[in-house]
Amino acid sequence: MLQNAAPAIALLVIMVVMALVLQRFRRHIPGAALHGGPKLQVLSSLSLGPQQRVVTVQVGQGDDAVCLVLGVAAGAVQALHQMPLPPEALNPTETAAPTGFAARLAQLAQPHKVTK
Repeated sequence: MLQNAAPAIALLVIMVVMALVLQRFRRHIPGAALHGGPKLQVLSSLSLGPQQRVVTVQVGQGDDAVCLVLGVAAGAVQALHQMPLPPEALNPTETAAPTGFAARLAQLAQPHKVTK
């Protein structure tokens, strides 16, 4: 009976050892670590070519928020400029009315009110 259970027990031991090793070294595995750093938010992105972009990123929240202008290429990311966020970006009072085709389409799609 033990000879039938030996492969299952060996497989179980191997799986437990693998789980412990992965648990120990998970911060060295890309994409497996939990994100504990500052909050990041992409504010805008501009394509300069097939593999080049300029990206503005907000790092942090509140008074500690900073805006980074990054150059992103196929093999590298380079900080181009760092600046504090403007006060209106920190405390948005009211969103501006949308303009353009989408706003006009939404306006036309609303039912008209009939007054008596």
